[in-house]
Amino acid sequence: QVKLVESGRALAEAGGSLGISCAASGGTFRDYTMAWFRQSPGTEREFVAAISWNGRSTYYSDSVKGRFTISRDNAKNTVFLQMNSLKPDDSAVYYCAAGRGDVKAPSYDYWGRGTQVTVVS
Repeated sequence: QVKLVESGRALAEAGGSLGISCAASGGTFRDYTMAWFRQSPGTEREFVAAISWNGRSTYYSDSVKGRFTISRDNAKNTVFLQMNSLKPDDSAVYYCAAGRGDVKAPSYDYWGRGTQVTVVS
């Protein structure tokens, strides 16, 4: 059983930057493709970014491509999401997920509880 716990600064101004992280425990971190999803009120959970087990492959949604960067540190069992050029529309609960398979079509087995990110204009 893999446990995922998200953390990071929760509030930023539009145009600013914010970094969040997700610590994994209870499994072999490098076995998993890791990803970030987000969900805002009244909407479905949407994919944000994914990274392969070795960090060599990444995949982003069109809405964040060029602004967000996903990375991982397998020695620390942690995945990161650096968010730049933030927009109010980026406000959401951000969830960390662990799964298996290619970064573009993995099956996610484990989810964190989420961390609220708010971008104010």
